[in-house]
Amino acid sequence: MSAPPPAPLRLAVAQSRAEPGDVPTNSRRAAAGALRAARRGARLVLLPELHLSGYDLDAVAAAAVTPDDPRLDPIREAGREVTVVVGAPVARPDGSLANALLVADAAGIRVAYEKRHLWHDERRHFTPGTAPGAVTVDGWRLGLGICYDLSFPEHARASAVGGAHAYLVAGAFAAGTEHRAAVYLAARALENTVFTAFANPVGGPAHRPCAGAGSVWAPDGARIASAGRTRERLLVADLDPASLARVRGFLRMLAEVGGPGGEGDDRVDAATLGGAQLDVPAARPGQLVHQ
Repeated sequence: MSAPPPAPLRLAVAQSRAEPGDVPTNSRRAAAGALRAARRGARLVLLPELHLSGYDLDAVAAAAVTPDDPRLDPIREAGREVTVVVGAPVARPDGSLANALLVADAAGIRVAYEKRHLWHDERRHFTPGTAPGAVTVDGWRLGLGICYDLSFPEHARASAVGGAHAYLVAGAFAAGTEHRAAVYLAARALENTVFTAFANPVGGPAHRPCAGAGSVWAPDGARIASAGRTRERLLVADLDPASLARVRGFLRMLAEVGGPGGEGDDRVDAATLGGAQLDVPAARPGQLVHQ
């Protein structure tokens, strides 16, 4: 378990609308929102899943980008002032597509994470990633996830055991499913004693609109900020290292992961998750172990 960061971190969650397939417009709007967040003191801004293409799977192939794509120049420029985490379809060198998170900062733009758990029809368009993702800002290690990843407790746990102080999720939860996201976010925060932050879009294709509900959660599972539903909004919240230390002082689950537990031992065998070495329990007959 990592030590708390030295100072608070102000982050922003951008609850935004994307134009399907229109990378230049979405890039400009994302950059403008990031700069507004920077003016409010934010050091990082989180945008939704596939925000640069919009969550329209029929549009992702034509809207695929690479880090050096000139259409991303507005985000590249904004990254000089504030770290930007934004979802995009990314073309790999082998021709496959990743549902990915790009990070823009003073060093430029890079692919920071590729979604590991693909949802339903996403499997027809994307190849899943295989590695964990994280970004570090001002001493805060921030684990990265995308939408359906949030449904798997092991995903956030891997980030936490790997040293994350917070877990950032770029989502595209459809309208009417926000209650599931809220349950997941509170649980992942509490069981790992990390802050969680969630960016979800508004609007989208008529057959699958989204309704926002972006939020930030404390390490004890309490919601500390909410963007509400249906409208675009820039949500800003401060992550307090003293709160993190206080919660981890009496909720010891993360410190005791993999510790001796007798018959109920939760250790698992030789699986490297999130940059940390965990032991994953062998599956019993009829039991599934998610990795």
